[in-house]
Amino acid sequence: MSPNRAVSLFSGCGGFCEGVRLAGFSVKAAVELDRFAAETYRHNFPEVPLFEGDVHDFLNPSSPVWSEEKDRFAEVAPGEVDLLFGGPPCQGYSQIGTRILDDPRNELYAQYVRVLKFLRPKVFLMENVPNMLLLAKGRFKREVLAAFAEAGYSNCGVAVVAASDFGVPQLRRRAIFFGVRDGEDLGMDADAFLTAALEKEKVAETTVHQAIRELPEATAIHYEPLAYPRTRAQSPVLDELRIDRNGKWYTSDYKKEAAGGKAILHNHHTKEIQQRRKELIALLKPGAKADSLPKEIWNGARPEKWRRLHPQKPAYTILAQMHRDLSEWVHPEFQRWITVREAARLQSFHDGFVFQTSEWQMLKQIGNAVPPLMARALASAAQRALQHLESPGTKVLDLGVPVQQTLMLSTV
Repeated sequence: MSPNRAVSLFSGCGGFCEGVRLAGFSVKAAVELDRFAAETYRHNFPEVPLFEGDVHDFLNPSSPVWSEEKDRFAEVAPGEVDLLFGGPPCQGYSQIGTRILDDPRNELYAQYVRVLKFLRPKVFLMENVPNMLLLAKGRFKREVLAAFAEAGYSNCGVAVVAASDFGVPQLRRRAIFFGVRDGEDLGMDADAFLTAALEKEKVAETTVHQAIRELPEATAIHYEPLAYPRTRAQSPVLDELRIDRNGKWYTSDYKKEAAGGKAILHNHHTKEIQQRRKELIALLKPGAKADSLPKEIWNGARPEKWRRLHPQKPAYTILAQMHRDLSEWVHPEFQRWITVREAARLQSFHDGFVFQTSEWQMLKQIGNAVPPLMARALASAAQRALQHLESPGTKVLDLGVPVQQTLMLSTV
């Protein structure tokens, strides 16, 4: 039986795609405008046709760009896709963004709807920041749900999902829109189905210490790979992230092949830190902010300017702004910022997923990504929905254990 087929929009470096692939889907196309993120995507998903360009041109017969590219996407056609997924850029909705109602980035969800209307997949997933639901007194939420209904997905809803519920060592909440094509009987409201399916995917909370404890204090100087660290440390999240271990979802062979066939530590580098800053952060206790510093050191500016991760808790949200300033992400033990690899682990990227281009761009890519283990849970919920649609007499709670077990090379 061939795997269900999926198409990715606003793919970034591929965090959402990694989770969707992990849940057993075959990703038939991806779309990404940013050339730096596209480079990382190609490296980690060589089998996926990537449309590097404006989403307005994708599947647009009036676009000259699409006319030149369409032959590469022959498998992407109406009725041939089971799942559409993606997260339109969220800066226009974010609490730290502009929050301008006519921000052009707030229009990109309409492009998602356009593609959805054209492809007519059985189910869809769309991810965004929770603030999107509140902005303009719920205006965007109402507009998006109405647009989905007009596109032929009347049974759609939205739920706020916590990444830490699914093995991601990070406190990150996202709004997830989920819907089912008109004419398909899901047996309940889409948001109720999503909530019930995700309950079956929840695991115990994981911490910063469990995720990065064995990574060395010494970092790469010029992006060079390092010898892979040995450890006897045990935790379920390490089993998923380390190349040399089998996890519940990932096999060691899969991660090692992704890394080029060897257990090597990639991307373990970070921004240079001046001695005076090193002395400052040495005064921060685990989990502490700048307002815990002596008054003669802290100037009274925002306390999050200096912040040390707490080893025994999940990380606070990993953000794209890391690429400008890492002072909010101080290592829980060492007197340095976290590395690109440590940030990736806190987003639940396994060590075989290798980031490309500059350190600046890598940190930006990681902060913008959907955590793969959260994405896997969402995609597994979509798989459950597809199973239910194929066997409508089956109740969602009877669908049993997670639909996709350890990812083997044969599923890629």
